[in-house]
Amino acid sequence: MFRQWSVQSGPAPHRPEPQAASEELWEQEVERLCASRTPLRILPYAMADKRFIRELREPEGVKTSFWQRWHRPRRVARQHLREAEQRLARGFGLWEGALYEIGGLFGTGIQSYFTFLRFLLLLNLLTMLLTACFVLLPLVWLRPPELGPALKLSLQCSGSPLPQSDIPRFHNPLWNILTGRAFNNTYLFYGAYQAGPESSSEYSIRLAYLLSPMVCLLLCFCGILQRMAEGLPQQTLLGQRYRTPLSAKVFSSWDFCIRVWEAATIKKHEISNELKMELEEGRRVELAQQQTRAQKACRLLTYLRTNVLIVLLVVGAISAIFWATKYSQDNKEESLFLVLQYLPPGVISLVNFLGPQLFTVLIQLENYPPGTEVNLTLIWCVVLKLASLGMFSFSLGQTVLCIGRNKTSCESYGYNACDYQCWENSVGEELYKLIIFNFLLTVAFAFLVSLPRRLLVERFSGWFWTWLDREEFLVPKNVLDIVAAQTVTWMGLFYCPLLPLLNSVFLFLTFYIKKYTLLRNSRASPRRFRASSSTFFFHLVLLLGLLLAAVPLAYVISSTHSSWDCGLFTNYSAPWQVVPELVALQLPLPSQRALRYLSSHAFSFPLLILLSIVLTVCISQSRANARAIQRLRKQLVWQVQEKWHLVDDLSRLLPELSPEPGSPHSRASRPRSFCPGFPCPGSPGPRTPRLAPSNRLSSSSLGTPSASVPASRFHFPSRTEL
Repeated sequence: MFRQWSVQSGPAPHRPEPQAASEELWEQEVERLCASRTPLRILPYAMADKRFIRELREPEGVKTSFWQRWHRPRRVARQHLREAEQRLARGFGLWEGALYEIGGLFGTGIQSYFTFLRFLLLLNLLTMLLTACFVLLPLVWLRPPELGPALKLSLQCSGSPLPQSDIPRFHNPLWNILTGRAFNNTYLFYGAYQAGPESSSEYSIRLAYLLSPMVCLLLCFCGILQRMAEGLPQQTLLGQRYRTPLSAKVFSSWDFCIRVWEAATIKKHEISNELKMELEEGRRVELAQQQTRAQKACRLLTYLRTNVLIVLLVVGAISAIFWATKYSQDNKEESLFLVLQYLPPGVISLVNFLGPQLFTVLIQLENYPPGTEVNLTLIWCVVLKLASLGMFSFSLGQTVLCIGRNKTSCESYGYNACDYQCWENSVGEELYKLIIFNFLLTVAFAFLVSLPRRLLVERFSGWFWTWLDREEFLVPKNVLDIVAAQTVTWMGLFYCPLLPLLNSVFLFLTFYIKKYTLLRNSRASPRRFRASSSTFFFHLVLLLGLLLAAVPLAYVISSTHSSWDCGLFTNYSAPWQVVPELVALQLPLPSQRALRYLSSHAFSFPLLILLSIVLTVCISQSRANARAIQRLRKQLVWQVQEKWHLVDDLSRLLPELSPEPGSPHSRASRPRSFCPGFPCPGSPGPRTPRLAPSNRLSSSSLGTPSASVPASRFHFPSRTEL
């Protein structure tokens, strides 16, 4: 049967001369291929040979069914189609060439920022696509678009705001565009969406408008979790003791297929950045291991003192944001200047700009290690950024929805109806201004700060300009800026359904602005970031921003009274009330009972028990996997030690079995060991001679240490010994 195998390709095994030994080796090789579980697609054989191997691997006496024969070519076709789709996606990938250039010149840490920006752009485009498919297109199809509704609510309020006509006409166009008032009657804001009663239409626009933000947040949550799982740091999975040897990077990093000088230059920079990052991490680990207990105790007290001061600064910053938002909302119609309308975004940006600088100064005064200094500053910057957005949301809720305040209009209508007749539009305008102000700051810093600074440094010479130098491209700061913008976008999904489209345009322009700033106006940070750890941290911060945006959105949908005279939910005490109404109108009675049971407390107990069981199983499985990995690691170490044990015994046994000194095969003519200059580097140390070498050899050959072997012999070697 084996002789019928015709070789049709170069790499395939060819048959030698018909000899008994070669025939036996040939049959053994074919048997090995049949018994191996290696996938056929990675074997270096021709297609005919692979088909023959697949036939040989099938059990004897078992015939392939018709369904298997019919399903096999289609599975192969799907696999080829999937590979073609992946090649097409890589060919038409957004910014692939730019990302490759940035990663080669500045390292994978800076490249991860631009990759993260592209990921946010894809999330916004997906959100916009879902909103357009389930809300905008059905709304246009079922009902032609109309202008925003006329406000019909008449209240007797104590103080009437100044009319908008009192504002100078010169400022009106710019004012309306920058504050969002020019788009109040468009689908950008909540107030322009209108629909008839639920019983008059088969498709519920209200339900689609209510569920689309939830579905978008859920999809974003799943996407972020997937990216976090892909970007887990290597040391987290393999342990802190695991480190990739530098020799592997030195001898195996170069790509010998490179033929273009530009690609070779980028590759050299990439290898250099990788080696610098490895050496820097090794130095930080070595410094941490050299600290004594007294030094660690002093460092802990220093941490506490510094963190208390930083907490006071954070409390003062969020208090300033609260009062700025409250003052801006209370006096928004009395001001003739645009600066008061942008007072909350301006204070938030000022706090987020000055806060990290003060944190850095306080931490540098304590003389922390370089890695600890950057990490501590970054953590507090994240806290400040998210706390500022949370305080902004709370201050808006207190002013607009009268949270913790008593007003006559709040008691009657559920919100401050005197000052905010369509409060959803007002909140949407505030979030719109945050997005606009954030992008304007990005453009201003790029072309009004970084560019003039670079030109002045290149034009003039001296100690001051040498000290000033170009602006340092700080990856954490830039990441926090786009995370804050994305958090505001998620917060505005209910009030501004088209806000993701606006943020997508800003992210697209931000990529080119930041690329120009990095390549022309900035210098890379001296601290290198590993791509896996930085990507994991970026997505963790983004996940915290998603949770921060989901909490007020869930409160508004479930517990807040909608505006009485604008939007889709004018006749509902809360937007969520449309769900029970549709259930009562559209579903039969058994389905209503099932849904009522699923939403009751009786279903929560079995659900909680089921989740507890699943969580227990997952934790047990993860712990079992960790123990298995640890055992395999110890087994590998024992195998290496046993090999050195055998080599040591053989090297001592061979001289004793050598002939007499006078014979032609004397001891001097025989090698002492398999390794010249024994003992080899990384081998165990010298041992004292022992009796009965044959017994030692027999015990070692069995793979178990004998009683005469000292316990220190079987220590776990370090990475260098392995």
